[in-house]
Amino acid sequence: MNDKETLMDDIVNLCKRRGFIFPSSEIYGGYNGFFDYGPLGVELKNNIKKAWWQDMVHRRDDIVGLDSTIIHHPMTWKASGHVDNFTDPLVDCRESKMRYRADQLFFAPVVVAGEKIGYVSVLEDGDMQEKAEEAARDLKRRLAKQGELAPIVLKDYTEAKPDEYALIPSPATGKPGSLTPPRAFNMMFQTYVGALRDETAIAYLRPETAQGIFINYKNIIDTGRVKIPFGIAQIGKAFRNEINPRNFIFRSREFEQMEIEYFISPKADWKKIHQEWIEYCMNWFDGIGIPKSRLSLYQHPKEKLAHYSKGTTDIMFEYPFGVQELQGIAARGNFDLTQHQTVSGKSMEYFDDREPNKDDRKYIPHVIEPSFGVDRIVLAVLTAAYAEEEVEGEKRVVLRLHPRLAPYKAAVFPLVKNKPELVERAENLYRRLKRRWNVFYDAAGAIGRRYRRQDEIGTPFGITVDFDTLEKDGKVTLRDRDSLQQIRITEDELVAYLSEKIDG
Repeated sequence: MNDKETLMDDIVNLCKRRGFIFPSSEIYGGYNGFFDYGPLGVELKNNIKKAWWQDMVHRRDDIVGLDSTIIHHPMTWKASGHVDNFTDPLVDCRESKMRYRADQLFFAPVVVAGEKIGYVSVLEDGDMQEKAEEAARDLKRRLAKQGELAPIVLKDYTEAKPDEYALIPSPATGKPGSLTPPRAFNMMFQTYVGALRDETAIAYLRPETAQGIFINYKNIIDTGRVKIPFGIAQIGKAFRNEINPRNFIFRSREFEQMEIEYFISPKADWKKIHQEWIEYCMNWFDGIGIPKSRLSLYQHPKEKLAHYSKGTTDIMFEYPFGVQELQGIAARGNFDLTQHQTVSGKSMEYFDDREPNKDDRKYIPHVIEPSFGVDRIVLAVLTAAYAEEEVEGEKRVVLRLHPRLAPYKAAVFPLVKNKPELVERAENLYRRLKRRWNVFYDAAGAIGRRYRRQDEIGTPFGITVDFDTLEKDGKVTLRDRDSLQQIRITEDELVAYLSEKIDG
């Protein structure tokens, strides 16, 4: 397995080389923060969404689906607080013209023998502490200072005092004094609706899918025959004008979310339900090939909670660039529905005829929100699945994707391509399997090379039609991508076997 320094490059290169993910508008030099999913990438992404929808909606009795528009009435974002508060702290480097999020730019004073000799700065990543310490040692050497170097304690730039701005070096140039003080930057993409281009026509691309659920909550209550507790699930695009898109598809400006708003009674034990969702989501990740050993939990401290949150826990994943958020699970209280009721003038109350106390039958529900980022899951799945190993004296790159997620579920090979009867049998089997799953047919090159090509894109099963298939038992050879074991199996047995492994 590659070390963390090269693993990310290897994954990015594989994605480009094999058609998973391309930089958007690449023929024009790319467009920072935007990515296109190629033939294999769109299959992987769709399979993740399909698995999520099956497990979160179809296999549960308490969740229904929704697909709301990308552009909502502008008052939606006024009510939700996004117009006034959806900001990131922006910092500019006056010399390089680079821009940073202040909470992703870290600094520390360098103290030698009790004397402050300067500052160091680093951008947030998994190795930033080591980089800051190395920069501090380098500063000590350059200034020829003698004595013990004090521990480097990093703080983000939002914690910098005004008198420190002129002393903190820019990560781009290394020179102190070129960074501006942080200022608020609204991340919503603005557009116009209609023929006019004035303030009355301003609208926004949604920065999250959640508000589409809240503004449709009453429609679903009135038409869906749902009873609290229940959830509304949605998959869709969201757009954020990120200051500093980075780490491939981890943080981009156009991305896809899978979100659930789970509505509960104000009397319900929200902590218990919140914990149940954490465990449910952890198990779901484990079930699609992101092992629990790579996951951890981060509970937001009270002083850092969003103003509407009663409690938020992030499920974290060990990416090549450090442990970062994979999913957030928030207890949002009744903030959103209350805001929309206030601004719209439409009641968001739920009438609970099962509540024994008549005075408590009308209420605005509270919400638990499990929010998933599809692109972050794609990257986590690729990271967990990627491996390099030696097989029969050759390097093998393999993606150990769960069969539910693999772009191709199986590949069918005729042992050779110059025997018409062998090719015909293989093509017939391919067409039979194609009716149920996305499978691949390959007759080009040595059989070992064909196996390697499929290993690299995560195809879990290779099926070879050989001379024994025609002349002896009618069976085919089934090869497992991970164990490399091969078994002989009839075509009917093959279909049943694949169904069990792929569909569960």
